[in-house]
Amino acid sequence: MMRWRLALLVLLLLAAVALFLLWGLRAPYGFILSLRGTKLLSLALVGASVGAATVMFQTVAANRLLTPGIVGFDSLFILLQTTLVLTLGGTGYAGLAAVPKFLIEAFCLVAASMALFGWVLRRGADDMMRLILTGVILGVLMRGLAGFMQRILDPSEFAILQQASFATFGAVEPTKLAIAAPLFVGVLALSMRLAPALDVALLGRTGALGLGVDHDRLVLVTLGLISVLVAVATALAGPVTFLGLLAAALAGAVMRRHEHRYLIPASALIGALILVAGQFVYERLLGLQSTLSVAVEFAGGLLFLVLVLKRRPT
Repeated sequence: MMRWRLALLVLLLLAAVALFLLWGLRAPYGFILSLRGTKLLSLALVGASVGAATVMFQTVAANRLLTPGIVGFDSLFILLQTTLVLTLGGTGYAGLAAVPKFLIEAFCLVAASMALFGWVLRRGADDMMRLILTGVILGVLMRGLAGFMQRILDPSEFAILQQASFATFGAVEPTKLAIAAPLFVGVLALSMRLAPALDVALLGRTGALGLGVDHDRLVLVTLGLISVLVAVATALAGPVTFLGLLAAALAGAVMRRHEHRYLIPASALIGALILVAGQFVYERLLGLQSTLSVAVEFAGGLLFLVLVLKRRPT
């Protein structure tokens, strides 16, 4: 039954891919298909990365209301963009080579997150709440610092920064995708190998240790994989805070099981499906040129409020 549900998600994603590529296709076919294919791959890669990362983060955090963005990935990304615009100016920022910029951003995000995880959890991975609270505080600090720096930008530079602060999928360099795609495939494969241990981690630290799972090591390794997935997705397209919450919640509702060998691919497929289908409706059917991430964040925020209000106090 679970495999049939995964197969249905694959078919839905393939249908969305076909519609995205072929709807309203006109000559020159090769050029248009290459542009649409690049955008499609970026949408699928970002959605799948954030979806899979959120499921794993919710497991190690023992909370189905959280996303990896809670530890400050989005705030750090905005701070990085603000610093670049402030130091290089609008012209210098616009002239940055896409691939080195992508690599620097991804490296900074991974390095900062791993430094945070290693520092907070250096005495053991049994205090995830301390990690989350530290991430929230650092995120507020970085947003405040970025806001202060933005006040001294001139209007043209601020407009460039605003555009870079929202997730966009239309101007992704194929070279960046060539780097991001193998990273995603490798990390997803490692995540699937950890799936049985993540199932045991749902029992908590004491239960996992009782069944022979090194819980602390599992949490740190999983956080490392999450860091790579979220860093690549954020550096590729920009911050999408609530997309993972949508994908993870829908994956749990569709699969109705807690095994990560089903939840991780299901969440990845649903994350990709949300972005591909959403961009198709937004761009092809409605003819809108605004940013899809705004609609996704709005829907994800509403879902977060619903989940919080429905949750029973313990």
